Amino acid sequence: MNIFSVFINFIKMIVARRNLIREMVVREIASQYVGSWLGFIWTIINPLIMILIFWFVFGFGLKAQPLKNVPFVVWLTAGMAVWFNFSEILSGATVMVTNNPHLVKKILFPCSILPVVKIFSSLVSHIIFLLLLFILIVSYGLPINGWFILQGLYYYAAMIVLVMGLAWLTSALNVFIRDTTQIVQVGLQIAFWGTPIFWDIHIMPPVVQQILKLNPVFYLVQGYRDSFIYAVPFWVHWRWSCYYWLVSGALLFIGALVFHRLKPHFADVI
Repeated sequence: MNIFSVFINFIKMIVARRNLIREMVVREIASQYVGSWLGFIWTIINPLIMILIFWFVFGFGLKAQPLKNVPFVVWLTAGMAVWFNFSEILSGATVMVTNNPHLVKKILFPCSILPVVKIFSSLVSHIIFLLLLFILIVSYGLPINGWFILQGLYYYAAMIVLVMGLAWLTSALNVFIRDTTQIVQVGLQIAFWGTPIFWDIHIMPPVVQQILKLNPVFYLVQGYRDSFIYAVPFWVHWRWSCYYWLVSGALLFIGALVFHRLKPHFADVI
């Protein structure tokens, strides 16, 4: 069976197992708040407190200047929205296989849907983050363009393709190399500060800017800002779009291939 048949069968399996995925997503979300008094409310409190801290520190403490007539806290929140969703999915999906040995050992259970479960369970917090972003945009009197909000779905889909490939790769390797979890965490920390989320890429020399733009997450961060703040259509950066989809497609292919090849041995190792 070639890899393209694997992809087609995987999509068919997601549709066929949608009820199972929904049940696992609900259980995954509920497990995050077991024993918590406020429960699901923490999904709102955590990003809200984070944004308030950024607003206070950068708005009053460091007195950060607006970027292209956009308040710094709005600019920062737009970039962080996609980054935190990306990092939450990747870090969580990396341990999904090792954390569910009872499911992996079931012969008929499709292990490849485990990263999908993490994607859907992380969608709730991402939506709340975006709602807080819209509240900030309205509070500062910035325009909201419905078409470009829909464009945000394109960048979200682009993020899913990238993180799905990485999640398949890291979750499979983590079964055999448990240091993979720590490597992913360190890699995310480096990527966070190496991606222009807290700082503007234009402060760097042109040559350095071109190097930093090779980071595919930069495309997503800038895409969210273009969609929700600057109203810039994605085809303006068509060269970077082509580069992003080549890299993401390659990682999706590699991740799917590695997961497919290692999956038969999961039960033996776990």
